[in-house]
Amino acid sequence: MGEGGTLAGVSDTAPAPPSSTDAPAGPSARSALVVVHEPGNTASVLGRHLRHRGWSLTEHLVVADLERPGEAAPFPPLDGFDLVVAMGSVQSVYDTDTIGPWIGAELDLLRRAHGGGVPVLGVCFGGQALAAALGGRVERAPWAEVGWFELSGEANPVGPGPWFEWHHDRFEVPPGGETLAVTDVGPQLFRVGRSVGTQFHPEVDSAHIAGWLADCTEGYLAEVGVRPEELLTTTAELEAANAANCARLVDWFLDEIAFAGTLT
Repeated sequence: MGEGGTLAGVSDTAPAPPSSTDAPAGPSARSALVVVHEPGNTASVLGRHLRHRGWSLTEHLVVADLERPGEAAPFPPLDGFDLVVAMGSVQSVYDTDTIGPWIGAELDLLRRAHGGGVPVLGVCFGGQALAAALGGRVERAPWAEVGWFELSGEANPVGPGPWFEWHHDRFEVPPGGETLAVTDVGPQLFRVGRSVGTQFHPEVDSAHIAGWLADCTEGYLAEVGVRPEELLTTTAELEAANAANCARLVDWFLDEIAFAGTLT
């Protein structure tokens, strides 16, 4: 879900240490750290395609209880990871009153990964965090984007979509970065060196979005103009196409940006 959304999610579990979400494909398997900011914002379709490509994924849950957003599990060391994937969140990168206890540590993690040669793929909040970590800025968007939107941009390498959006904030592409796709709200895809950030959600499927909708209040959905049944119907119609689009995005990122010429 996009940052700044309204959720009624609850969890009674304490923050947990990193846990592997799948077994390594073999002794030479590449390993990705997947930063999941709260339950429900998992890598889903994106993660499945990474595993299809032979990657071993280790999921780190940052906040286990949305009612205590400042209580976070410590971020793991980067040793042994070849890639960092930072997923979405209902929070805002700049809301230090709420997530101040851990957002600085995450920005430092992303900055160290990128600077140390470990590519980062940031999705929505994760893309905003990557932008902020590398010297960009995150701010409130002039209006929310919730639903399926087409992207524009002459340099767009992943196609117009439509791609799924759920966000209230937007990022400024960091210095030295390249804006690859936009909507009327702002940048949607950027690249800095071997790292990439998206504002949209390539990872979603029907179950993913149904879970987000179930955690939203009726008042919030009315405020952003979302009719749950219509959104779920549209999502079901686009689900297969989005999975193919997500696969192409992941392949482009791995093969042309993060590990160009090195993956087999």
